[in-house]
Amino acid sequence: MKKHMGTGLAILALTAALTGCAGGGGTTPAATSPAATGSSPAASASPSAPSTSTASAAVDLKTASSSAGNIVVDGKGMSVYFFTKDVKDSGTSACTGGCLAAWPPLLTTAAQPKAEGISGTLGTITTPEGTKQVTLNGLPLYYYAKDTKPGDITGQGVNSVWYLADPAGEMIKMGASGY
Repeated sequence: MKKHMGTGLAILALTAALTGCAGGGGTTPAATSPAATGSSPAASASPSAPSTSTASAAVDLKTASSSAGNIVVDGKGMSVYFFTKDVKDSGTSACTGGCLAAWPPLLTTAAQPKAEGISGTLGTITTPEGTKQVTLNGLPLYYYAKDTKPGDITGQGVNSVWYLADPAGEMIKMGASGY
């Protein structure tokens, strides 16, 4: 009996680890939530507001007030997030594969993203696909696919690894139920 219980706990731990980045939706786009399904990870990655922002020549970032405090948003008011599994100044994103369906990167074609009211240092990294992902204080920024309109912050605290960015470039580490 103890052997079976230990195996069950190991399976639970493995399942939790594999779903950690995708917001509980699994590691492949087919296993993600209904809000992030579609024919390809790029097509299913985000609602229309973030996808049009990621295609723009320059991403304008600004600040907005939310129930989590003052946060960073794109030019259309869509919230952006940090992933705690990313390593500062590594030049890479730890969110890959199915993770990107739930957490699409904030992309730009500009050499330097523009910002208003942001005191943290903005930059970019090159994704495996050759696009530029915006960084804040050396950490990549992402959208959350379930944020469907400006002001949504539903990704805050997801799996205790996704957090909103504040204007200084810090993670707002209060959980979704902490406001």
